[in-house]
Amino acid sequence: MQNTRSPAVAGSFYPGAANALMENVRIFLVAARPSGLSPKAIIAPHAGYVYSGAVAANAYAALNNIAQRIRRVVLLGPAHRVAVPGLALPGADAFATPLGSVQVDLEAAQAIAHLPQVMVSPQAHALEHSLEVQLPFLQTVLHDFKLLPLAVGMASPEEVAEVLELLWGGDETLIVVSSDLSHYLPYEVARRVDAATAQSILDLKPLTSHEQACGSTPINGLILAAQRHHLAPHLLDLRNSGDTAGSRDGVVGYAAFAFTPTDNPAVDHPERAAHVS
Repeated sequence: MQNTRSPAVAGSFYPGAANALMENVRIFLVAARPSGLSPKAIIAPHAGYVYSGAVAANAYAALNNIAQRIRRVVLLGPAHRVAVPGLALPGADAFATPLGSVQVDLEAAQAIAHLPQVMVSPQAHALEHSLEVQLPFLQTVLHDFKLLPLAVGMASPEEVAEVLELLWGGDETLIVVSSDLSHYLPYEVARRVDAATAQSILDLKPLTSHEQACGSTPINGLILAAQRHHLAPHLLDLRNSGDTAGSRDGVVGYAAFAFTPTDNPAVDHPERAAHVS
């Protein structure tokens, strides 16, 4: 009998009915700006869709050129609810959303199971929203793919990068890091802080604090991997909840990034930096 991880935040972070969810995601994607990129990796936020869905859509819309070839998604997000000494596999065969189930890539899970920083923790995944909210976007944009979800806790960037190296694959493999930026700062302060964080990512400089991004550990692991594999980061969107659906008294920051091979003709380093505002 298949062991499926059930959705935990359907109906709260995103619509719980399949038709409403599909329509919601498609509206976001239609409004997203085309990038013309072919990413190996993306970073997308994980708040409720009313707050961050439009920003996340700009990361997923960047997959339009390569959606047909992606067969595996390595999805990393911070563990919010359970302390994880490393990176946690779910111990599940599939992840479900209102749009259906996505099979877990059990062969890929086995390929990293020997690493000391990798553990199996169904508890870490049971209520974790940072991974779940990415799935409806992946289910809408991609076609036939398997998922390797990892809840990232107390790990070093080098430990994350080691996992990514074993899972790197070729054009069939996409890496997705789920992270929000600053939390509950006044609007103008958040804009300055998040702009500096975005510039660090564009410069491939590790983040120094979880206050910059709750997913700073997987982001820093991706930065190391991007350096080794000569990927160039692109900022696709940078906003906060005060721009989308919330008060400006205490906002949460969101950004969308794409990482592409440096031989991609769309790479323009000066323009990347200029996108931070």
